[in-house]
Amino acid sequence: MADNEFPLVQFMRDGFDPVGELGRIRAEHPVFPMEIPGGQTVYLVTRWEDVRGVLGDHERFSNDFAGVIGLGSNQEDPGGLGFRDPPEHTRLRKFLTPEFTVRRLRRLEPRIAAMVEESLDRIEAKGAEGMPVDLVEEFALPIPSLVVCELLGVPYDERADFVKLSKDRFDFTAGPEASLQAINDAMAYLTDLVARERQDPGEGLLGQLLRDHGDELDDRTLASMADGLLTGGHDTSTSMLALGTLWLLRNPEQAAKVREVDGYINDVVEELLRYMTVVQVAFPRFARDDMELHGVPIKKGEMVLCSLTGANRDPSLGDDMDVVRPGRDVVGSHMAFGHGIHRCIGAPLAQMEMRIAFPALLRRFPGLRVAGEVPFRELAIVYGVKELPVAW
Repeated sequence: MADNEFPLVQFMRDGFDPVGELGRIRAEHPVFPMEIPGGQTVYLVTRWEDVRGVLGDHERFSNDFAGVIGLGSNQEDPGGLGFRDPPEHTRLRKFLTPEFTVRRLRRLEPRIAAMVEESLDRIEAKGAEGMPVDLVEEFALPIPSLVVCELLGVPYDERADFVKLSKDRFDFTAGPEASLQAINDAMAYLTDLVARERQDPGEGLLGQLLRDHGDELDDRTLASMADGLLTGGHDTSTSMLALGTLWLLRNPEQAAKVREVDGYINDVVEELLRYMTVVQVAFPRFARDDMELHGVPIKKGEMVLCSLTGANRDPSLGDDMDVVRPGRDVVGSHMAFGHGIHRCIGAPLAQMEMRIAFPALLRRFPGLRVAGEVPFRELAIVYGVKELPVAW
């Protein structure tokens, strides 16, 4: 690999696996300086222990991307909670945390199961026409969108349009301007939805937050929080549903066990989360002061990138980390959802989606098979497949 490709190595894959160069960097350069366009140096951290240390230390590392590049206060930060520091991050996260407890999310379980079955009905109907069905389009994409609709409290008659907004913002084939327009459209819709919910709070998360904390949250802040949940929970869940299905179809013994053994899916989901690590790099961190990591000097304000892919494949966690072994014992927990105060707040919801969706799909279509070439994304922050044609 040429030197000028190093800045991209954390976004590159060979099928399910990170490219070999990432493993070499992890073994030889715990903190790897990389020059990016513009002449700036960023530092790539790839070992599990170091990634955990950086992500867990908000005293030494800041997430305030907007402040670093001069966009203004935290209120204008992009990316929702992911680009905010305490105390603003702490204030906003405390509003959301009670809504993402396992107990609270259980009320969504029957609706998620119903959404999955409705998707499978549509797949079955399309398959009756004798043509391969794209599971990304018919399964992996709509389920996370509809789950976010249910979570937020999007009215039923608006959900089809909301699903399209969700899909378009992550569709980069039409170019960055189209994607940016879709993001703006989604924010405009969510801001309007919040305003309506403030007048007549519903049963979803937005209505609950307005009933409990309406005086503490203005419409734009609440819309931004909702947009952060959409951003964090849509493309990532779509990628996990598609990649996980592909792996199960390529490993029929494991697929049969998921179909037949109650509870086995729990171990499969956790191991696939570690193995796939669809979010390849955590939100960037910025050094609050001059420091050293593994003897490498880092100046105040310089960027540190944590490779979640590298951390989750680190041999220090156990043997054969490049192999899927459901139920394996590891030294530490996986980093698929990040770590520390910025760990993904929607992790329990994403896990629930997968625990419901994978067994339902495999039981409905026991003869499901890949029916064509599967193109993987290239140089993606969120890794996945572009399409997954199947037949049965």
